[in-house]
Amino acid sequence: MLVWFVVIYIALSIAIGLAASLRVRNSVDYITAGRHLPLPVVFATVFATWFGAETVLGISGTFLDEGFAGLISDPLGASLCLVLFGLFFAKPLYRQKLLTLGDFYRRRYSRGVELVTSICIALSYLGWVSAQVVALGLVFNILSEGAISREYGMIIGASVVTLYTLFGGMWSVAVTTFVQMIVIVGGLLWIAFMANDMVPGGVSHVVQHAAGAGKLQWLPDFNAVEIIAFIAALLTMGFGSIPQQDVFQRANSARTENVAVWGTVGGGLAYFLFASVPLFLAYAATLIDPTLVERVSERD
Repeated sequence: MLVWFVVIYIALSIAIGLAASLRVRNSVDYITAGRHLPLPVVFATVFATWFGAETVLGISGTFLDEGFAGLISDPLGASLCLVLFGLFFAKPLYRQKLLTLGDFYRRRYSRGVELVTSICIALSYLGWVSAQVVALGLVFNILSEGAISREYGMIIGASVVTLYTLFGGMWSVAVTTFVQMIVIVGGLLWIAFMANDMVPGGVSHVVQHAAGAGKLQWLPDFNAVEIIAFIAALLTMGFGSIPQQDVFQRANSARTENVAVWGTVGGGLAYFLFASVPLFLAYAATLIDPTLVERVSERD
């Protein structure tokens, strides 16, 4: 039954994406949704910039293994990146009426710089996209109880996203993301309430247990190696992802420059706060059914 709900969800995502593609008339519509996106949609697309399969499954697994110490880059660094972009870069870049971030480098420097930076930006996505696709494959594999292999699950997930993105560009991405975020946020909160009832003591017990296991320590030990590693992890994502096409494209698709600013800042803050829900669910699962968690971790 659950698999069929997933099939219906995927079919609806494709249908919504293809329907949104009817609004595409030119390259501006395709790349920036005609710069017509309202605040709620910009907020949702920015929030969804990194909140996907890798966040729900990837950082949850990292938290179980390393605690908060393993999450400095994501979600802390990722949230910092979005907030900084919104506060300091969204408005100046929006006013330049660019299509891509590469256009900025061409105007400011030269076509050669545009080419080099665009290639670097494209290559930098390989690891992140790979993590998303692998996590999608794992979801299909688990939900189908092994009937769909992880490899075929990866192909299915990547094909669905590519299909509606190819036809509708940013319009399809924006509309499907808005709907998907409502479903994902609502679903995770519902599961969190259920998990809260299943664990004696609820959230407070989960937090106390995690703290006792040393999972809630953010700051590094006071030695040079730990401090340098902490700063590197934070700044790599927090500063290094600012000049990225996905962040820029979402802000640049906003209806006004103020929508670009506050949609980006709000989305970044929401990402940081809501990333705690998958962490709570993952740790609560270790208290509810540790055998299941161990079995899933072996497949991850």
